[in-house]
Amino acid sequence: MIAARLLRGVAGVTGFLVAAELFIRFGLGEGLVFPAPSAILLGAWELLADGAFLEGALATLTNWVLGLLAATAVAVPAGVLLGALPPAERAIRPVLEFLRPIPSVAIIPLAILLIPVDELMKVSVIVYASIWPILINTLYGMRDVDPMAKDTLRAFGFGPLAVLVRVSLPSAAPFVATGVRIAAGIALVLAVSAELVAGGAAGIGVYVNVAGSGNRTDLMMAATFWAGVLGVAANLALLAGERRLFHWHRARTGEAES
Repeated sequence: MIAARLLRGVAGVTGFLVAAELFIRFGLGEGLVFPAPSAILLGAWELLADGAFLEGALATLTNWVLGLLAATAVAVPAGVLLGALPPAERAIRPVLEFLRPIPSVAIIPLAILLIPVDELMKVSVIVYASIWPILINTLYGMRDVDPMAKDTLRAFGFGPLAVLVRVSLPSAAPFVATGVRIAAGIALVLAVSAELVAGGAAGIGVYVNVAGSGNRTDLMMAATFWAGVLGVAANLALLAGERRLFHWHRARTGEAES
């Protein structure tokens, strides 16, 4: 089944690229400045030997990972605490519901004004954007804990901390992993967006800006292509980790759905 889905995905992407190539090559896109897919792929290959781009990709990757790790370190304990204390969660819920819908890209100009250090500003924006899916998924995970399992441990004399460590956290872990996987994609979007808006010494977004100022749309799209590859690779890696570590959860949910 996985192989069939992969083949369908490859066929779909290939068909789209061929159609786009023919559309542009036959002049149907006259007036468009969008380069042909073959030019983008050739540019992407050339970028692998471009020191400036590789330095920028490393800078983006560093900010991305730091922001995601910091968001996880903040959101998971907060989600566990709020999930374990329903009155506290109900009290702070209005604040969460107010802050969560604010577009993260919209706070970049404010972050530029408040945080003068370039890299710290970018990481802070990534943290803000990444916190929400991890926090909300952790809260849902804490709510999904089987109350009978908790009552059983209490009946055997286990205290609240033991119940949290032995039952609540393992049960919520798959939800946390899903939140981190969703946040990884959001974090990459904010990492590149912050570079596009704020600039800086290096970064994929900075490289896109430089290529655009030189009217090199092929290199702009090639750099964007590699940003997409990073996102897909991270999602696949995290998804594989989820399936390997929490196969028991997938089996349980599958049984429940059936």
